Amino acid sequence: MGRRTVLLIAALLVAALGTVLVFLYAQNAKNVAVEGQSLVKVLVAKSQIAVGTSGATASTNGAFEQQEVPQSTVVTGALSDATPLQSLVALVPIYPGQQIIGQQWGAVAQTSGLPLPAGTVAIQVQLGDPERVAGFVAPGSFVAIFTTGTQTVGGKAGGVARVLLPKVPVLAVGSTTVGQAQSGSASTSTETLPTAILTLALTQDQFQKILFVTKAPGSPYSGLTMALLDKNSKIDPANQGTTADSLFK
Repeated sequence: MGRRTVLLIAALLVAALGTVLVFLYAQNAKNVAVEGQSLVKVLVAKSQIAVGTSGATASTNGAFEQQEVPQSTVVTGALSDATPLQSLVALVPIYPGQQIIGQQWGAVAQTSGLPLPAGTVAIQVQLGDPERVAGFVAPGSFVAIFTTGTQTVGGKAGGVARVLLPKVPVLAVGSTTVGQAQSGSASTSTETLPTAILTLALTQDQFQKILFVTKAPGSPYSGLTMALLDKNSKIDPANQGTTADSLFK
């Protein structure tokens, strides 16, 4: 066997070994990434499910599909299969891509209204992507609601940002639409921004606060912004907010 043949065979062996090592490295990196994300199976709406649709009908129509998602994105109460829903009906509209949770379903007698926590009413607010944490707020989520405005302290008026409601449950999230918004204070041009309608469960006092900020004539406050909460979130209702004087303290 000639020297050139030996060198050629050696080169091919090295190349093959290199390919195998690269494959093993990539596979190991993929496995590590998957383990770090802790993928779990959840049931997701494949198509829109109307109020009153039974779980059995939704299953027959292919309205559900099972997906693997990172555990950190799983909504509280999310189901992994449709078996518990067969004899129940949808209590709220469910939109494509939403995780299926038990709170969205109930007995036929409940479909005349939303399943509300005791002592609350259902209200709807329409917010843009930045104000509703983009698409991360889902039915079953809890949110804190902040507002901005002006207040007078010691005879001096100034701006303030503070929490309005520290923790409220989200009952439903409507489909996203595109609306017009001003692109600048010194310009009359507009840009399109996606917005969505969210249904919240509020007490009378909480609802009145929302109405005061958004509807009351002469209100020194305007606008609502949501913050998504989890079990580790901390919101202090007694916090007096941030003003120009306290901004950098």
